[in-house]
Amino acid sequence: MFVRFIIVGIANTIVGLSVMYLLLHAAGLSYWMATFLGNSVGACVSFFLNRSFTFRSQNAVLSSMIRFISVILFCYFISYSIGKNLVEWLLGHSMFLKSSVKTDIAVLFSTGLYTVLNYIGQKWFVFRRKKSLKQSA
Repeated sequence: MFVRFIIVGIANTIVGLSVMYLLLHAAGLSYWMATFLGNSVGACVSFFLNRSFTFRSQNAVLSSMIRFISVILFCYFISYSIGKNLVEWLLGHSMFLKSSVKTDIAVLFSTGLYTVLNYIGQKWFVFRRKKSLKQSA
C-alpha cells in the first residue's frame, strides 16, 4: 500500500510542486499563496488517485472527501509552517543564499514532511478500511 501511495505521491507532487514554483517564480505570489494553491491542485489529484488506486476505498465519497480535506489542511499548515520556520532558523542569516533559494528549500522540505504526515492521516483517518464481521472476530 505504501508503494502505491508513493507512486500517487510522485504524480501529485510533480503537479503540485510545478504549480507552486510557477506561482512563486513566474507569477510572483507569496510563499503561503503559492504553496496553498499548488498544494490544493495536487490534493485534487491525490484524492481521486488515492481513493481508487492506493487504498481502493469503498467508503462514501462525501464523507471521505470531508475527512480528506481536514487531513490535507492539517498537514499543510503544520508542514509548511515548520518548513518555513526551520529554514529561516537554519539559513536565515546566510549571506550565501538568496531569499528565493531559501524559499525553494523551505518548499521542498515542507513537501517531504507533508507527504509523511499525509500518508498517516490518509491511511488511518480518511481511507481506513471498515472491519467486516470476520476481521473483528
